[in-house]
Amino acid sequence: MRIAIAQINSTIGDFSGNRGKILAFARRARDEHHADMVLFPELAICGYPPMDLLDQDRFVELNIRSVRILQRELPPEIAVGLGFVNRSPYSGGKSLVNEYGVLLEGRLAFEQIKTLLPTYDVFDEARNFEPAREWAAFEFKGKRIGFAVCEDVWRETDIPGTNYVRDPVGALLNQGLNLLCVPSASPYVAGKLKTRCALAERISRRGSLPLIYINAVGANDQILFDGRSFVVSLGGAEAAESGLSLTAKTFAEDLICWDSVNPSASAVNDKALHPVFGDDPFKVGLSRQELDVLEEGLVMGVRDYMKKCGFKRAHLGLSGGIDSALVAYLGVRAAGKENIVCFSMPSRFSSQGSKDDSRELAVNLGCRYEVLPIEPAFNSFLSTLEGVFEKRPFDIAEENLQARIRGTLLMAFSNKFNSMLLATGNKSELAMGYCTLYGDMNGALGPIGDLLKTEVFALCRRINERAKEAGAPPIPQAIIDKPPSAELRPNQKDQDSLPPYEVLDEILKLYLFSNFSKDEIAGQGWDAELTGRIIRTVARAEFKRRQAPPVLKVSPRAFGMGRRMPIAREVYEV
Repeated sequence: MRIAIAQINSTIGDFSGNRGKILAFARRARDEHHADMVLFPELAICGYPPMDLLDQDRFVELNIRSVRILQRELPPEIAVGLGFVNRSPYSGGKSLVNEYGVLLEGRLAFEQIKTLLPTYDVFDEARNFEPAREWAAFEFKGKRIGFAVCEDVWRETDIPGTNYVRDPVGALLNQGLNLLCVPSASPYVAGKLKTRCALAERISRRGSLPLIYINAVGANDQILFDGRSFVVSLGGAEAAESGLSLTAKTFAEDLICWDSVNPSASAVNDKALHPVFGDDPFKVGLSRQELDVLEEGLVMGVRDYMKKCGFKRAHLGLSGGIDSALVAYLGVRAAGKENIVCFSMPSRFSSQGSKDDSRELAVNLGCRYEVLPIEPAFNSFLSTLEGVFEKRPFDIAEENLQARIRGTLLMAFSNKFNSMLLATGNKSELAMGYCTLYGDMNGALGPIGDLLKTEVFALCRRINERAKEAGAPPIPQAIIDKPPSAELRPNQKDQDSLPPYEVLDEILKLYLFSNFSKDEIAGQGWDAELTGRIIRTVARAEFKRRQAPPVLKVSPRAFGMGRRMPIAREVYEV
C-alpha cells in the first residue's frame, strides 16, 4: 500500500481555500505518486487553533459542510484522511469533537475522535471539545490502520501539568493494528523534532509497527507549525541512526509518499532538515542547523501573518542596533526588499555610528530607507509639557517621550499606506519591561519577541557566517560588536539598567521555562539577590506585555498565549 503525506498550510476559517488545497494535494497523490491513501493534518479543514470561533455555530456548520463537499469532489479511488470539527455523538459533555475522518468513494468511511485534549501552553482544547470514548481500526486493503490525533501520543512523555488517565495509543494497539497514523498540529519549538522522533520510535517499537506522523505547516498568529512530517518504519529499526526513514520539508508545504511493501523505495526528501544536536558554537543551546531552522520559522511566521492578515508590505524603525537589524533582515526575506521600508528616526542622542550602521544595513538589504529626525517634534513636546513638568530634571519621562514620538510616526505611515508595522523588541527586554508602551512596543507583530537577547546575537552571527559563503554578510559587523543601547540619554547602555544579558538570559530561562523559584535558581549557582530582583521585575512588567503585539512562539514558553499571568498580584517569590 502506498500512503501519501500531504503537509499543508491551512488558514483558519478559509474553508474554500483549505478545501482547494485538499483537493489539489489529493489529486497529486493519486496522479504523481499512485497513492492508495493520502493523509492530511489535524483540523486541516478549518485550521488550527480555531479558539473561540468554535462558539459560532456558523463556523462549525461550515466544517461539516466542507466534509460533505469533499465527499463529492475528491477522487473516489483514493482514501483521504483529514481533520475537522464535528458535532459530538455523545450524550452529555461538550457539544463538539476534534475528529479525524477518512473519506472514500464519496462517503465518510471512518471516524476517530481525539481523546487527550491539552490545556497547557498555547492549548485550550478541553474548553470546547469532548474526548473520545471508543477507539477502532480502519480496515483498508487488508490492513488495520489506527489514528491517534496529536496529543493522543504525547501521553508517552512527561509534560508538566498533565496527568492523563486514558491511554488511547494502548487502546488502539489492542485493535491489532498494522499501522498507526498520527495526524497533528504540533507547534514548533526549537529542538522539538528530536522529542517527536524519539516519541514516535518508542511507540513504533511498543507496537512493532510503522508509524506515520502527519504535521501541519504554516503560521497562525503566534504559533508556527514546522511540518517535518515523517515515517518511522517497522519497530524503528530503520530509524536507529537518523531517527527517521522518510521526512517532509521544514516550514514548507510538501507531499511525500511511503510504500508499506517496499519502505526502502520511499523517496526521502533530501531538502528536509534532519535533526542534528550538540555542536553549540554560540553557547545558546542551539546548533548551527537549528539556528537555520529557527530563521526559516521566523521568516515563515512573518510571511504568513502578513498574508493571512491582508498586508502586502511592512515597515519598521531602524535604531542601528541588533534587534531592528534582525527584524529588517527577516522582513526582507519574508516580503521581499521592494515591500519593506526602514525608517531611521535620529534624536540628539543618536550616535553617528548608529545612523551610519542603519543606512549600511538598508543598503545591504536593498530596501527603501527613510530618515525622519524626531528633534523638532521632541522640542515641541518638551515646550508643551514644560509647565506641567515643573522644571524637574530629565528622566525616564523624556526618554520614553522619544520612543513614543517614533511610535507615532511609524503608525502614521502604517495608516497612510496600509503597511504592517513590525515591532523589534526581544524577549529579554519584554521580560524586564525594558520597552516603552505606545513607543517601541507599537506594531502588529513582534517577530523576535520570543528570542532572548543572546539568541538574537547568535542568530545574527549565524546569518552572517552563512552569508560569507555566498557574498557579503547582510548585517554590518559594527551592529553585532557594539554594546546594546536605547540611545535615549547621553552615553546610555542597556547594562546600566539590566544585568549582563549572558546572566539575565540564563536566569530567565530557569524562571520562565522551568518555573524554578528564587531559591531553586540560587541553588543552580546564581546570585539570590539578583534573581529576586529579576523575578520581581518580570512580574511588575506584566501590564506592558498584556498590551504588546503578538510574538512568534519559538521557545517552550512564550509571552502571550503561552504564559498567562494576572497583572495585579503579589510577587510571592521574593
